[in-house]
Amino acid sequence: MARLVARGLSFGLAALAALAACTVPAQPAAVQPVASPAAANPARAAPTRPIQLWAFTRLHGTDYVAVQDIARSFGLKAAWTKPEVILSLSDARGVRFIFEGNQKDFYFDGLRIFLGAPALVHRDGLWISRLDVIKIVAPLFRPADHLDRIPVIDSRTIVLDPGHGGIDPGTENKRLGLNEKTNTLDVALRTKKILELMGWRVLLVRSDDRELSRDKKTDLFMRDEFANRNRADLFLSIHFNAAPQAITGIETYAMTPQSMLSTGSETADEMTKVAYPGNRLDYANLLFGEQLHRAMRSTLKTPDRGYKRGRHAVLRMLDCPGALVECAYLSNDAEARRVATPEFRQLIAEGIAKGVQDYADAVAALRSDPPGGG
Repeated sequence: MARLVARGLSFGLAALAALAACTVPAQPAAVQPVASPAAANPARAAPTRPIQLWAFTRLHGTDYVAVQDIARSFGLKAAWTKPEVILSLSDARGVRFIFEGNQKDFYFDGLRIFLGAPALVHRDGLWISRLDVIKIVAPLFRPADHLDRIPVIDSRTIVLDPGHGGIDPGTENKRLGLNEKTNTLDVALRTKKILELMGWRVLLVRSDDRELSRDKKTDLFMRDEFANRNRADLFLSIHFNAAPQAITGIETYAMTPQSMLSTGSETADEMTKVAYPGNRLDYANLLFGEQLHRAMRSTLKTPDRGYKRGRHAVLRMLDCPGALVECAYLSNDAEARRVATPEFRQLIAEGIAKGVQDYADAVAALRSDPPGGG
């Protein structure tokens, strides 16, 4: 995806030690998004536990936390399934986490999730970067600790963004005569019908084959601005993927937290330290993306390409939780042929709708039993 230039805005940089806080940049009046009530007051006085303080060690210039310390904090049993390579954390429910040395991906309750930095083997233990613990590992296991950063779903309004459109076809499989823009719109329209039957108010960024602007950067900015202007509770951008032909499956993206590397990045860039508006809802983004990816994976029964992080233009400026889903690979002929069938596109829509409702149900459950509530 094309990246939206910061347009000369002056963004404040939050200190890494205060990872839960974000400095929100001022925007020019001409493009000032309307803040949603949820973003303006996400807490609604929801009680939370005190912030966990993690002991850390400096390794290769980055602060790391021992996985064994994470296990003790969560009341989990740590065991090497492959000595000094793969470490699993379990409780009465079974294996909850699987971490592997020198890898950026791990598994949480069977779901493949990507870290910003690789796990490291050090002194007979496995270590995870402190930023990954604070922004991914800990809140996945205990989302209730961050209720003050997870908005109430007020109006059950979701904005669906069918990726591309008009002059921009997106990914194409010319062998089969398929393009991304046509299929994202079809999936969005199908998802809209399902969600409306479930009581959601659904708005589409586009409802026909058109671009929002002939300038790509402007087009991308207008998509999240549409969600902000309509005070959406959720935003979802729908896409189809491209890669070497052998690759198939589903992957989901949420906004990369400030100071963390996006999936696939090896070094920081000019965006890494910026606190974007979308970072105000890092913990809600994390939960939304997890529920969406889990639902899509279980519904489609396709390979798990992972729950990832990216500073996509359509996620950076959001005032509500958002995610981007890559539903399938048009570059793989077999998977593209499935996408070409109405039955598979309907299945994709059902998976998206399930993920949206699962997130709403998870938020409701967390707020009905807040920390300290018994």
